[in-house]
Amino acid sequence: MKFTAAQLAERLQFDLQGDGDVMLEGVNDLRKASPGELSFLASAKYLPFLRDTAASAVIMRTAQLADCPPGVTALITSDPYLGYARAAQLLYPPRRYAPGIHASAVVDASASVDESVHIGAHCYIGAGVALEHSVVVLPGCVIEDGVRIGAGTVLEPNVTLMSNVVVGEGCLLHSGAVIGGDGFGFANDQGEWVKIPQLGGVRIGNDVEIGANTTIDRGALEDTVISDGVKLDNLIQIAHNVRIGRDTAIAGCTGIAGSTVVGERCAIGGGVGITGHIEIADGVMVTGRSFVAQSIPEAGSYSSETPLQPTGKWRRNYLRYRELDDIARRLKKLEGKLQEADDE
Repeated sequence: MKFTAAQLAERLQFDLQGDGDVMLEGVNDLRKASPGELSFLASAKYLPFLRDTAASAVIMRTAQLADCPPGVTALITSDPYLGYARAAQLLYPPRRYAPGIHASAVVDASASVDESVHIGAHCYIGAGVALEHSVVVLPGCVIEDGVRIGAGTVLEPNVTLMSNVVVGEGCLLHSGAVIGGDGFGFANDQGEWVKIPQLGGVRIGNDVEIGANTTIDRGALEDTVISDGVKLDNLIQIAHNVRIGRDTAIAGCTGIAGSTVVGERCAIGGGVGITGHIEIADGVMVTGRSFVAQSIPEAGSYSSETPLQPTGKWRRNYLRYRELDDIARRLKKLEGKLQEADDE
């Protein structure tokens, strides 16, 4: 899509300084932008790149106007990064798919498929499936019996939705996502593992994005729940009966064990491990590579991973870490003796 700077400013409620008639047809980094492209300045550390940019327009704060070079149109907002996201959505709208069912797709006769739905090649749509208005199912997807998908949701190639899964409206499921597979449930019988049937389902709210090869297990008895507005990165594992509150974002390679409840508006960094049967409050941020072993009752930022250090130093510190309990006991004993001496 193409927009003039003035049109973007009007659509996104930006203030404008400079030539509003300049035509914009793409976005780019300040250093790489060319005439006809839009860029943004989200941090003052990139000011040197603003002064030399070839972009036709830049999204920035009012405080950065003094550094805007002549000939560059300024689109002014309090949050340039958010402004860039909104502008990019306008310049690069989602691809539209023509309604229809590919000849190689297998669609059960009992499935309810709105006439506006697009179903690509080699898809399987099971019995009793309901696909609402403008759902897009791209090649290789498998949708098992009884699944319901809300209006405007897009399944990228090779997504698998097992039975008893409900997906809300306006969701985006990236390639390779598997929703509703069995949870990891086994009982031990004298060293042998006895499988526990996983009888629940998965409920996904509206405006949820699920990354490539992310897996969400069905509940053991109750459902696994992903609330409205949740954003999940690639390669995340969410175990059975987990509940994730609305507008929480979770970065890649995170694993959440069974029956844990994550609150609303949380931000979980990459590679985080979260143990099962705990609760995390609303508004919690967990930094990357942390391990969450107990409930977090209050909002705030939490970390647990030690920073990288030379191997020799790490080994010495690790040995001392193993001695901490003994040191604490000895210190407590010493403090007791000192207290006795003071009392005398």
